[in-house]
Amino acid sequence: MNSSAAKYLILVGDGMGDEVQKALDGKTPLEAAKTPHMDGLASRGILGLTETIAPHQEPGSDVANMAILGYDPDLYHTGRAPLEAASMGVNLSAGEVAFRCNLVTVEINPEGELILADYSAGHISSENGRVLIAALQRSLGNEWFHFYAGVSYRHLLVWRDGRSDLSITPPHDVTGQPVAEYWQAYNQVPDLRSLMESAREVLGKEDLNRQLTAQGKRAANAIWLWGQGIAPVMPSLNERFGIQGVVISAVDLLKGLGICAGLEALSVPGATGYLDTNYKGKVSAALDALQDKDFVYLHVEAPDEASHEGNLRLKIEAIEAFDAKVVGPIIEECSNLPHLRIMVITDHLTPIRTRTHAKGLVPFAVCDFPAGPVISRRWFAETSAAGTGLVIKPGHMLMDRFIKGDFSQGA
Repeated sequence: MNSSAAKYLILVGDGMGDEVQKALDGKTPLEAAKTPHMDGLASRGILGLTETIAPHQEPGSDVANMAILGYDPDLYHTGRAPLEAASMGVNLSAGEVAFRCNLVTVEINPEGELILADYSAGHISSENGRVLIAALQRSLGNEWFHFYAGVSYRHLLVWRDGRSDLSITPPHDVTGQPVAEYWQAYNQVPDLRSLMESAREVLGKEDLNRQLTAQGKRAANAIWLWGQGIAPVMPSLNERFGIQGVVISAVDLLKGLGICAGLEALSVPGATGYLDTNYKGKVSAALDALQDKDFVYLHVEAPDEASHEGNLRLKIEAIEAFDAKVVGPIIEECSNLPHLRIMVITDHLTPIRTRTHAKGLVPFAVCDFPAGPVISRRWFAETSAAGTGLVIKPGHMLMDRFIKGDFSQGA
């Protein structure tokens, strides 16, 4: 590859990686999906595997995307919620701990146990989510606790003089299970457990939830606090690689990570973090940014959300939409743009079987533009990438290779 490029573009399909599926005749969703544009990049450029989450790290989009951007999570990761706080313009002071605050749906099962029915409260709209978070702030906000509204079910709680040393399971790992075992973590801090119980009371009285129930939709009748941490301190990508750019994503986690890395976070109207997201708007924002920026990091959440739902059909649909509505249009528009390097990657595995994030090697493909002829008939999937023999570990070294264009083994 060229030793350097003038512009760089990373396209991330969140959670696209998976296991082989009996329903797909032993193929993974990536292998079964129709992805001609990602396959084209793999056939004309570099294809390999990378380890975005080390064996000792917790599997999640925060750790994985931090590694893709070239930051060692062991040095810079302080929690998921602080990154989301950065996106929301919430500046954490010394002693303040940010928690991700999911609006969730809990129900009583036939055995009388309280179970987590839905980690996303039916993918509640951002508008409805803001109404409920505002109600929580009015009733429960004080000098110690402050609620901030985010996107859809993803919100924020800041706890003054709080604790960040709690071990809390993410709600998307608990769907359909009794919550009692998982909520024991909050018992270490009575004020936090009391806040969650009070939140259930407040949400249970909200007219909006009654309306949602009447419409046959999920009620956001509880909160789940997790992903806590203090503000991270990270050098910018400009300091590290001499590049300036933007991050494009529907979710605060990715926007906040970009901001902490010195990128500008672009907001795209209609970006939802689900299959109904504004793909065209994201592509347009990326192409506009490339006119005067060096670097674009474009993230699509939909494949991960389908995985958390355990919906194989929907996951394949999300992967194909990413290829057809993001990768394809960008390649078409950039086909004659000189000195552009594109990488397509999935940040981590999210197996349909477990409905949660998992550790393991993930595929990536890198291609310089204008693209040359087909080098080898390959496709963007786990098995094909493994066949090239190229494995980059640890994953945070991939960014340096991407910028330099050096993918020789042992570099």
